Amino acid sequence: MRVIFAGTPEFARSALAALHAAGHDIVGVLTQPDRPAGRGMKLQASAVKQFAQLHGLPVVQAHSLKLDGKYPEEAHAAKEWLTQVQADVMVVAAYGLILPQWVLDAPRYGCLNIHASLLPRWRGAAPIHRAIEAGDTQTGVTIMQMDAGLDTGDMLLEEVCAISALDTTASLHDKLAELGAHMILKALSQAGHFKPVKQPFEGVTYARKIEKAEAGIDWTQAAQVLAQRVRAFDPFPGMTAQLGAELIKVWQAHAETTPRSDTNQNGPGTLLSVGPDGLRVACGEGVLCLTQLQNAGGKRLPVADFVRSFKGPEGDVFQS
Repeated sequence: MRVIFAGTPEFARSALAALHAAGHDIVGVLTQPDRPAGRGMKLQASAVKQFAQLHGLPVVQAHSLKLDGKYPEEAHAAKEWLTQVQADVMVVAAYGLILPQWVLDAPRYGCLNIHASLLPRWRGAAPIHRAIEAGDTQTGVTIMQMDAGLDTGDMLLEEVCAISALDTTASLHDKLAELGAHMILKALSQAGHFKPVKQPFEGVTYARKIEKAEAGIDWTQAAQVLAQRVRAFDPFPGMTAQLGAELIKVWQAHAETTPRSDTNQNGPGTLLSVGPDGLRVACGEGVLCLTQLQNAGGKRLPVADFVRSFKGPEGDVFQS
């Protein structure tokens, strides 16, 4: 297959690596422009671009593919290139740009998207995060024939992946990236013989983009909800707990299953106890036990190490 690949982050790199290893003729790679990153905010190539350069694959970077948009010269140059390469298919994985109709129509078999959810649940930008945040017990990968809508295209393949009680976005990401890479090879082996399935109208949910503003812990929420959010926001943006002037990142926590009478006398955010097994904090419902934390400028620490320098006395109240 003559394949154009469009993707940007590590999730996409896994699929690109699988296509390359399988011997597909990757005639070009579309990825987003280099972005500032790190403490020095130096321009950094995407994970997909780094792989493409390492293996001598042509790279095209555009801010937009809309011919009448803000970057028409880039879009027209991309269109000329796409027309010339005469690809059989475009494989898309977390590219990050909207594909206009002319792109969807360019390859012989159109554009196939690797989406990290069981559609139509969790259409949109952050399906892995939102599945964990919602307390879902399973998710998966859908290979979809792209259309002009937001993850609304016909489904070609779908496989389920369990979400464990310990999964974070980081760990689930790796599982789904591997699954997606396996599935796109299977999909390409069936090119020309697809049996598309329309997405059902029932069960549609949208996984909106993760914002840094979501990081603050609202202690009026239930402990179980907060525990899910802690797992969902690891590695980005990380949940934060404000105690006085101190801003503490919470990387691991669990909701206590045994009811505690002391939550009846203490408002949400009250630090109930400090010990090597965790910082226990009263919530709107139940108790959240914090077990891995990080001070500003520090590193992630298990709570047994963190409490050695922690100055918050029992009874203090975390702000929501």
